[in-house]
Amino acid sequence: MEFVVKLVDVAFEVYAILILVRVVLSWIRHNPYHPVIRFIYDMTDPYLNIFRRLIPPVGVVDFSPVVAFFVLELIRALVLRLLVGVISLF
Repeated sequence: MEFVVKLVDVAFEVYAILILVRVVLSWIRHNPYHPVIRFIYDMTDPYLNIFRRLIPPVGVVDFSPVVAFFVLELIRALVLRLLVGVISLF
């Protein structure tokens, strides 16, 4: 059962890394049609767009990824606690 908790934890970590890579990509020139970059955009844009609608950019600085990281960590902690609680029942 600990495997499930670890798997979910790793999934959240991978997603956080994808968001970080997405932020770094916004600072450098890249080919947006490259399959790997397209994959990163496709995986992160739906989540980041939620925060972009709520937090408009200040000039050229977009603070929505910072809030997205914070919320992702809160969700991660909540889900992991729930999983550990459910698993401890068995």
